Amino acid sequence: MWISKTIFNHFKSRLNFTPNYAPLSLLSPRRFASTIAQNPSTFNSIHDANQQVIDFPGGTVKFIPEMRFISETSPKRIPCYRVLDDDGQPLANNFVQVSEEVAVRMYSNMVTLQIMDTIFYEAQRQGRISFYATTIGEEAINIASAAALTREDVIFPQYREPGPLLWRGFTLQEIAHQCFSNKYDNGKGRQMPIHYGSNKHNYFTVASTVATQVPHAVGAAYSLKMDKKDACSITYFGDGGSSEGDFHAALNFAAVMEAPVIFLCRNNGWAISTPTSDQFRSDGVVVKGQAYGVRSIRVDGNDALAIYNAVQAAREMAISEERPVLIEALTYRVGHHSTSDDSTKYRPANEIEWWRLARDPVARFRKWIERNGWWNDMAESELRNSLRQQLLHSIQVAENIEKPPIEDIFNDVYDVPPSNLREQEQWVKDTIKKHPLDYPENISA
Repeated sequence: MWISKTIFNHFKSRLNFTPNYAPLSLLSPRRFASTIAQNPSTFNSIHDANQQVIDFPGGTVKFIPEMRFISETSPKRIPCYRVLDDDGQPLANNFVQVSEEVAVRMYSNMVTLQIMDTIFYEAQRQGRISFYATTIGEEAINIASAAALTREDVIFPQYREPGPLLWRGFTLQEIAHQCFSNKYDNGKGRQMPIHYGSNKHNYFTVASTVATQVPHAVGAAYSLKMDKKDACSITYFGDGGSSEGDFHAALNFAAVMEAPVIFLCRNNGWAISTPTSDQFRSDGVVVKGQAYGVRSIRVDGNDALAIYNAVQAAREMAISEERPVLIEALTYRVGHHSTSDDSTKYRPANEIEWWRLARDPVARFRKWIERNGWWNDMAESELRNSLRQQLLHSIQVAENIEKPPIEDIFNDVYDVPPSNLREQEQWVKDTIKKHPLDYPENISA
């Protein structure tokens, strides 16, 4: 995870983290020098031979006699940083190299996500779990970003980021326990499947409400800063999340308070059935960062090495310079939004298939590690067979474990539960006893 200052400075000077393409080596951590207006006695226009200016909070502003509106568009779109081309070939050698051990682990975790999604999706279709959402097409964002962080960094996920949990050691059995809501689920069965959470792994519990985790991450980052921790927070969200007020409030608060937080937007083209063209008219999400004073970059979300490099650089800047960083990862949601969705109703099936085959981030990364001599067909077969057996076993174990006791629905809020909650608890127990066939056999009243 750690790299020397010399290597980091060599690397970061080659990334473009601002919409005006200024190299990082030319960027300074300064803020606008003046945030307070001049003394009222001197708060007047300053004249010289060619211009008039006013020292306004935030810095000097020039007056002009012409009326000029800022254009709603730029003649150039923000470029997208990548390391590997579609065939897994490096475009240059100026990226931070990863070791064989880290690269193989990254690939193994990406494959784990693929197989896990396939098996749990089938389990939901069989009626064994109530809900599921996949990460198909977004495996690189999940795993490569996690690999670039440390265990001390705090994660605020949306509902498509099980990868960072896997990277930090959350087991497949723990995944299964949560999806089956049994008594070993960290959330005591009170959350929908795929709403993971783990204090042990610095991973806040997933919430279905869109973008509410974004301001939470800023608050956590500010706390880390106040405690002088060598850590940052990171929050994940989709392009649809950038339409929520929480996103805008969070960016503004983070910039003003100089919080060490990474905003990682998975711009995957669709927010359920809403395309990005119906979400915003701007050049994606990356340009919104500059408006709030947040350093930003656009990255190829299907390139694991590009994500790894960008997140590692963003983490260094967030902590050492005490600043937020916005990363827009361009990718594509190959799977349906969830098991409650049929995406072929609102987008062409051949478009989905093209992204699945031609732009698969797992296949691209495999080509790179194979060229390095770190992977082969035999290792691939052994990995996939082993993972499939582990997952099937985990599901069999999890679905046969009893559910949490009914009392857990009403615990963990009040030290002494009020009478109305006690009444509701008794009502639920009486209902289960009266209609036992309407409830799973392993639920006890």
